[in-house]
Amino acid sequence: MKKLFSCLLLGCAGLIVSCSSDKINLDENPALIPVPQNIKLENDFFKLTSGTIIGLGKSNEEMVSIANYMNEKLSPATGYSLDVAHNGDIQFVLCSDTLLGDEGYRLDISSDKIEIKANKAAGIFYGVQTLLQMLPKEIKSDEVQDNKVWAIKCAEIVDKPEFPWRGLMLDVSRHWFTKEEVMKYIDELAEYKMNVFHWHLTDDQGWRIEIKSLPRLAEAGSMRAQRVGQWWMREPQRPDEKTTYGGYYTHEDIKEVLAYAKSRYVRVIPEIDVPGHSLAALVAYPELACFKAPEHVNVGNKFYGIDENSLCAGNEKTYEFLEKVFAEVASLFPDEYIHIGGDECYKGFWSKCPKCRKKMKDEHLKDEKELQSYLIHRLEKILHKNGKKLIGWSEILEGGLAPDATLMSWIGMEGGIKAAKANHQVIMTPTQHCYLDLYQGEPNVEPNTYSMCRLSDSYNFNPVPEGGSKKYILGGQGNLWCESVPTFRHAEYMTWPRGWALAEVLWSGYSENGWEKFWPRVEKHFERADEAQINYARSMYNAIVTPYKENDELKIKLGCEISDSDIYYTFDNTDPDMFTPKYEKPLSIPEGATWLKVVTYRNGKPSGKMITITIDELKKRI
Repeated sequence: MKKLFSCLLLGCAGLIVSCSSDKINLDENPALIPVPQNIKLENDFFKLTSGTIIGLGKSNEEMVSIANYMNEKLSPATGYSLDVAHNGDIQFVLCSDTLLGDEGYRLDISSDKIEIKANKAAGIFYGVQTLLQMLPKEIKSDEVQDNKVWAIKCAEIVDKPEFPWRGLMLDVSRHWFTKEEVMKYIDELAEYKMNVFHWHLTDDQGWRIEIKSLPRLAEAGSMRAQRVGQWWMREPQRPDEKTTYGGYYTHEDIKEVLAYAKSRYVRVIPEIDVPGHSLAALVAYPELACFKAPEHVNVGNKFYGIDENSLCAGNEKTYEFLEKVFAEVASLFPDEYIHIGGDECYKGFWSKCPKCRKKMKDEHLKDEKELQSYLIHRLEKILHKNGKKLIGWSEILEGGLAPDATLMSWIGMEGGIKAAKANHQVIMTPTQHCYLDLYQGEPNVEPNTYSMCRLSDSYNFNPVPEGGSKKYILGGQGNLWCESVPTFRHAEYMTWPRGWALAEVLWSGYSENGWEKFWPRVEKHFERADEAQINYARSMYNAIVTPYKENDELKIKLGCEISDSDIYYTFDNTDPDMFTPKYEKPLSIPEGATWLKVVTYRNGKPSGKMITITIDELKKRI
């Protein structure tokens, strides 16, 4: 006997279907993320049963793979796999429709048949994702039976993405994630029609990719001493301490991840971060330092400007090193792009290094910024020789952008605007909208990190600047830097639901007034994530506490991202609830008050976390 038989991962209709009769509850509309470009719902339904057949028409390897994927997602919830044949009740159709492009699809659901049409297999895959989201969240039964009925609301959907680049970046250097966890992350982003996985493979705290021609990169650069505690406040590794934390991906691991991503129509963009953020590489090959390489991979202790972490730009051995690394990376990864980092390169040692000074003189470079640009230009030639294109962070603008470089703009959008005006392709990923390592709610009740990027901030991201042209903007992505993300469960917590917001913006396009329609759909996805045991943050329910000065008086404004929330507060050290004062207007602080306590309610029940802030702390926030 099984009381609850589920789940369809992140599908989101939220319907409960009885398997003992044909009575179907269709009161709710499917809560789709990303929202389709065009959708017309009908007052009827298609019944999915164990007898339903997936039809592939002119079958090919990709169509079979998508059918297998669909069964992989369906069978844990339904208890059965659907048969696959030439003709079926759910029919995949490759067609020629100029409206759909390479990734668009048409999904027609009638009471007796479902048809997914697309120009290419990717479109069929995305149509399947929408179909899965239209299925119920769960089905309740006293026992597992073959005749369960799953209802899918009849609809006509025409959909295609606004941007070709819809990505998430995972930093596996600061904390190690296994091959299986990486694939799970790819699976989760693919369910929201995201199609780029940016794999940040190297940094000061770990080198995570096997380079067979330079074996010490993995042997010495991938491991460090075990540490917990706040990042940048940790004790450095001791000389006699064992390196027990870390790991790296072998060529075979990478091939497995790439095959997995390909089956989900996800591009994998590797990042080898140079010339800065290279401390782990210098530990492995100390001859690449300007003066003295660190002896140990960084464990999260302060080092910037103290220990060398930039490759010596004046040393020809550096360019031989780059030749070997990027040739091997290019041979492993099929995508046209390789990300070379280029960010936050500390140049203090360059300014004193005889080799760097000589290189600047020989190449007529006026400063260290132009020296970095020189290195990036040479690296671009290495990539071209290996059939690849270069992507770099905002700082590759410094000293002059390499001729064919694509810019990933993270320091606001200004760098992206500048690069686009110079006819370079751009991926927008500004911190205030796209950095998923930032706080997503009141810091007092969130895991420690820095700065702020709320769910509504991510949803209000517009990759095309106001008054700007879309011509050179490929799209955008969210970035999860993992200094404060020690586990995969926490990586999920930091990614979702902000990743869902970015997925919608990048697929459906920016909507100035879309927030109030978006967050109710997020709530349905919370239910799906619970069923799938995927972690996520409920920070959107928490109160927002904003202190400010008015005529030299400290006042407090309270708010919430969710508009129908009620906010209750106290200053008397008791816990607030719906019987304590309700927030109506900005608060003055009673004389002698030590703490402010705040909680949110919806529909008469607590919704957000209890927030406790000292008055002294509020004063510091102004």
